[in-house]
Amino acid sequence: MDVYYERYNTLRAVIDARLATVIERQCPVTMYEPARYVLNGGGKRIRPILVMLACEAAGGDVRDAIDAGVAVEILHNFTLVHDDIMDHAATRRGRQTVHTKWDRNIAILVGDLLMGNAYKTLLNTERGDLRALTRVFTDGVIEVCEGQSYDKEFEHRSAVSEAEYLMMIGKKTGWLVAISAEMGAIIGGADERSRTALLEYARCVGRAFQVQDDLLDVVADEETLGKPVGGDILEGKKTYLLVTALDSATGEDLDLLQTVAQRNAPRTGLVDRVTEIYRRLGVLDSARNRINDDTQAAIRALNALGDNEGHRMLVWFAHMLLERKH
Repeated sequence: MDVYYERYNTLRAVIDARLATVIERQCPVTMYEPARYVLNGGGKRIRPILVMLACEAAGGDVRDAIDAGVAVEILHNFTLVHDDIMDHAATRRGRQTVHTKWDRNIAILVGDLLMGNAYKTLLNTERGDLRALTRVFTDGVIEVCEGQSYDKEFEHRSAVSEAEYLMMIGKKTGWLVAISAEMGAIIGGADERSRTALLEYARCVGRAFQVQDDLLDVVADEETLGKPVGGDILEGKKTYLLVTALDSATGEDLDLLQTVAQRNAPRTGLVDRVTEIYRRLGVLDSARNRINDDTQAAIRALNALGDNEGHRMLVWFAHMLLERKH
């Protein structure tokens, strides 16, 4: 096994073990059981591992960043629970969503509980300026909410520019990735140059990650993806693919894509038809190029850091995300 992948799995196991201890209480069962269900749902743990690696790249000890990393992961799961309600999603990571398995009210309450536990866990961090950490973390909460609000607004618009789309994902997806790196930098005692470099790395990685999510929704294997392929098309979501396709499509292609964007397209055969348009317009290749360019920009940003294990792991981490299949 690749030595970096082995270490990544070791760090992920550390995060999973800590997450398993976050929810200590048993009652009321209707709140704590679904909260455990969410935190035990697995995942790549990208954000908490990024907190730990950024800390190490800044010269710190990854162990000092565990609680801050877990706090970001809990916050991330809070956003997923509430996003699933708003998107009427039935599954997440191959399992029923909370509002489907229990009900909508429980899901709202569980999300609120997770937010509280995120802050409670963050306050366990003993290294770095806790006031600065809390400020960065809280800014992240606000930015993610803004991003989700823009995402919902865009659903009701017939057109969204690429710049608007990139702004939205920079808030909704990219900001949690960015604060992960910034919090790790604070805990690791990074100077201003290193902190800026880590933040730029994370912003580029976060953007690449979301565009790749948009791409995988169309090209991934459904079993590997853990949810139906083409869901974004059926929901009329303003993805990188749809936004860029609308800029270059003409004739019948444009007519169909506009009905998708307006969320009134006939669903029968829609995913295959739209995917074929994406292929023909070169949108899929454009997305791949964007992902690759952002990944390379992220790696270049790390040149400002010293050569250490954290730096090398972050380079590997960017390549690992570039090659993911789900």
